[in-house]
Amino acid sequence: MKINGTAYRSLWRPTDDNRSIRIFDQTRFPWEVEILALRDENAVAHAIRSMQVRGAPLIGAVAAYGLIFAIQKDASDDALKAAADMLVETRPTAINLRWAIERMVKHLLTLPVEERVAAGYAEADALCDEDVAVNEAIGRHGLELIRQAWKAKGEQGTVNVLTHCNAGWIATVDWGTALAPIYMAHDEGIPVHVWVDETRPRNQGSLLTAFELGSHGVAHTVIADNAGGHYMQAGKVDLVIVGTDRVTAQGDVANKIGTYLKALAAHDNNVPFWVALPSSTIDWRVRDGVKEIPIEERSAEEVLYVTGIDDTNTPSRVRVAPPASTGANPAFDVTPARLVTGLITERGCCDASEEGLRSLFPLDSTTV
Repeated sequence: MKINGTAYRSLWRPTDDNRSIRIFDQTRFPWEVEILALRDENAVAHAIRSMQVRGAPLIGAVAAYGLIFAIQKDASDDALKAAADMLVETRPTAINLRWAIERMVKHLLTLPVEERVAAGYAEADALCDEDVAVNEAIGRHGLELIRQAWKAKGEQGTVNVLTHCNAGWIATVDWGTALAPIYMAHDEGIPVHVWVDETRPRNQGSLLTAFELGSHGVAHTVIADNAGGHYMQAGKVDLVIVGTDRVTAQGDVANKIGTYLKALAAHDNNVPFWVALPSSTIDWRVRDGVKEIPIEERSAEEVLYVTGIDDTNTPSRVRVAPPASTGANPAFDVTPARLVTGLITERGCCDASEEGLRSLFPLDSTTV
């Protein structure tokens, strides 16, 4: 995808410094475009914890390189496992992080110690390329849903899609999950408009999704998180597409806090509610998402303060609650499978159920 007309991935290895990676500092978007160089596992861990890098697929890819940075110092089995454990703990809800680290460790433990660094870079590079291909495939399958919505309207007017948080190209290596079908529909000439939830408390919708869509020329409107139900009641939402950080074996979905409420509103108004995900987001070891998925509790300061720009275009951070007030900040909630119309994966669309998932991923679900 592009920023100011230049094509980028969200993660890359520069040819003149190929034992490092480059990422965008996503805490600076959209006010600044700042590129960070990461060269060791501690810098990677900090970038993940501080959300300089975020989005479940992208976190996994960045962590894979963090593991290689660690074993450049010590590639023994013990050091490899210790670095893996440290990186997995940086963000407990997003399953892609654990999936990527487990994939790397499984591959590297089969190799002699002296071969592990070079092989690790090759495997992490492959993981990134696969992510791009997977997300493009998700886009193609999701595009068909937007085409169907367009045909249902007699190919007149505009297809209105509501999304929550940011599941675009800056949440992945490229393309995105929930936004990939929207980009493809726009490029195909389908008139599409996106209702962009602000996604408090970090405003990843109003800051990141709006930034992405605007850069690509996609019509969009930022709305308060609580406005989605109103627009559904008014018939102004044709479908909802969101991303996810973890999907259980029976189709429950963990995504940014507020997703569950959107699913309830969509269910009440007969609006299709779709979830876009790579298969690496499926956690076959977990069944009941409400009971079993750990929900990350982030700093209350994210609730009590907001960051924006003032009238002089200067980034500013201001408190929005009384000085004596405390805050609580669960980062995710779980949407039960019964509220999900279906899942959009790289292999096609399916019901949000164990049977639906197994119809597309039979080998994955039987090898856990």
